Amino acid sequence: MSSLKEICDGLPLDPLPPNCGRDPSVPHAPVRTPNLTTAEERLALRNALRYFPPELHATLASEFAQELRQYGHIYMYRFCPALRMRAHPIDQYPCRTKHAACIMLMIMNNLDPDVAQFPQELVTYGGNGQVFSNWAQFWLVFQYLSTMTEEQTLVMYSGHPLGLFPSLPSSPRCVITNGMVIPNYSSREEYEKMFALGISMYGQMTAGSYCYIGPQGIVHGTMLTVLNAGRRYLGSGDLSGRVFVTSGLGGMSGAQAKAAVIAGCIGVIAEVDETPLKKRHEQGWLMEVTSDLNQCIQRIREARRAKIALSLGYHGNIVDLWEGLYQEYKETGELLVDLGSDQTSLHNPFSGGYYPVQLTFIQANQLMNSDPQHFKSLVHDSLRRQVAAINKLSEAGMFFWDYGNAFLLEAKRAGNTKYTRNTMKLRDTETLAHHTETTHHNGAEVQKKGGSATEFKYPSYVQHIMGDIFSLGFGPFRWVCTSGDPADLAVTDAIATAVLEEISSAVTERVRQQYSDNIRWIREAGKHKMVVGSQARILYSDQRGRVSIALALNKAISEGRVSAPVVISRDHHDVSGTDSPFRETSNVYDGSAFCADMAVQNFVGDAFRGATWVALHNGGGVGWGEVMNGGFGLVLDGSAVAGQRARVMLNWDVSNGVARRCWSGNANAYETIQQTMEDQQQLMVTVPFQVQDESILDHALRG
Repeated sequence: MSSLKEICDGLPLDPLPPNCGRDPSVPHAPVRTPNLTTAEERLALRNALRYFPPELHATLASEFAQELRQYGHIYMYRFCPALRMRAHPIDQYPCRTKHAACIMLMIMNNLDPDVAQFPQELVTYGGNGQVFSNWAQFWLVFQYLSTMTEEQTLVMYSGHPLGLFPSLPSSPRCVITNGMVIPNYSSREEYEKMFALGISMYGQMTAGSYCYIGPQGIVHGTMLTVLNAGRRYLGSGDLSGRVFVTSGLGGMSGAQAKAAVIAGCIGVIAEVDETPLKKRHEQGWLMEVTSDLNQCIQRIREARRAKIALSLGYHGNIVDLWEGLYQEYKETGELLVDLGSDQTSLHNPFSGGYYPVQLTFIQANQLMNSDPQHFKSLVHDSLRRQVAAINKLSEAGMFFWDYGNAFLLEAKRAGNTKYTRNTMKLRDTETLAHHTETTHHNGAEVQKKGGSATEFKYPSYVQHIMGDIFSLGFGPFRWVCTSGDPADLAVTDAIATAVLEEISSAVTERVRQQYSDNIRWIREAGKHKMVVGSQARILYSDQRGRVSIALALNKAISEGRVSAPVVISRDHHDVSGTDSPFRETSNVYDGSAFCADMAVQNFVGDAFRGATWVALHNGGGVGWGEVMNGGFGLVLDGSAVAGQRARVMLNWDVSNGVARRCWSGNANAYETIQQTMEDQQQLMVTVPFQVQDESILDHALRG
């Protein structure tokens, strides 16, 4: 068992650690299929060996080549540390600055086996959300952080530590970019090659920015989404006896079961992989499990009649569940589902993010590697079936929304396919009888008639549920107690609750409703055992609330009521952090939904206003080439400087996005930014004049 000090000493090269390969006790990422040429394989190997002196190349080259061909990427399993990954208390990290120690803590939390989806492949969540590309990068980053001073900045290029560079004490201590690829080359196919070559990386959102706090982050957001979906679609915030059907129990989607219960409804979640399903059940996040579809449907009926809050995991394919619910409706006339969505990782549909209904879990993992084209065709066919069942249930009265996982986007793309299939023997002794077949299909029926490029038959949760909340300035504000002491977290919970209660009395009714939901959340968070990994908390707050909470936390640290620094952060999925036309900015209708100025300006603005570290990513949420997103970490250490940084940076971090949403025409954002300008005399925002008479446009265009 290595120690934190040994990890900070740099790559262990003399002697080399034993090559133990993959640990069978933890889940592993699906095999990647980059389809490299011989020359590209050679380049990937050369690139990996750059981290090591020539005298080790003969030893390492053969095992790296084997990893590349066996797993589709060089992870460098030999260098996976023996030390248990977890968020150790901050005073245990051998650093020259507490800011560096905070970054170490956050990185190790992202790789904690209790938190990370595929810890040995350095994947935190989403199937391919990397912290680093390989383990050599991990060792170098910790070595750099351990020596860093307050006049240096660590520069990260897609997982690769470029080095420590001189900077100012006011500068960020770490600047991270992931996947900054020239736009014409930002495709899925190019990404697979770039990742295999070790030159670019998919950081998801908070994986590659070191700010993931486990599934708690999305429990809270999902709870708010379900509550507000009930208000919008069902006319009530009381969800007792209401049924919410969805899929996925992995890194992010694993939060859905707990969120449904907190919201007071019956959450039914399908999951094909038994490992995460068992994990959520053992954690107590999932109350019941069944692999029998008939039993699942019967349990839904019982819970619905009893109006109990329940989370029920169906170990099976979501398509079977949707089709089963429709068949039940056809036979009995009883519609057993009120709300529906999906949280499979459809940003990564052909490499383990989505499992087609035609195959077992084992078969699918085999086929995605042995015959990618056939696998792709089955995914598209499965999506068409899934959409067909959802459409029928929606016609019967169910309300469905896209959860920003690219479900509708990928379903739309499930168009014409042509493939040849041959008989194949699978390793699990199951045989698939294949034959040559040509198929021609239109995409799934998800397009909205007369809609824009970002509109579908069903709205995204941003368009109908959360977008207007973002435009009020609300979003996922987070903090981590670096002491690792639950008592500190309890104190910070009480502080945040008191702050929100105090400021909620002088706000509009719409804002007060959001404060009320979050006060309810934070009061119950401890009871629901939200913490997995670091002692962290999340709530949704607007600009005023975030600044007030941060300053109150900083004061508590200075007074000793909180025993160690607190890291504040947020999900990139926020007011200003992400330009994503099929999710975060899907309710931007002035034509700028595909523009990424907001996310890039957010990253730059946070950097020079005092963030401890900043990150900018291509991809995240709905996939590579579809999104630009940025985030930050800021260390509160009780000092006056930390308080000033928090005040200036957090005000910008929210106002940036509200101003952009105002300019696009959102009424909530217009009102919010006007009020903010009244509160802050130095803030001056360009606001739009609305066209009052549409006939003027018609006349001008005719003339």
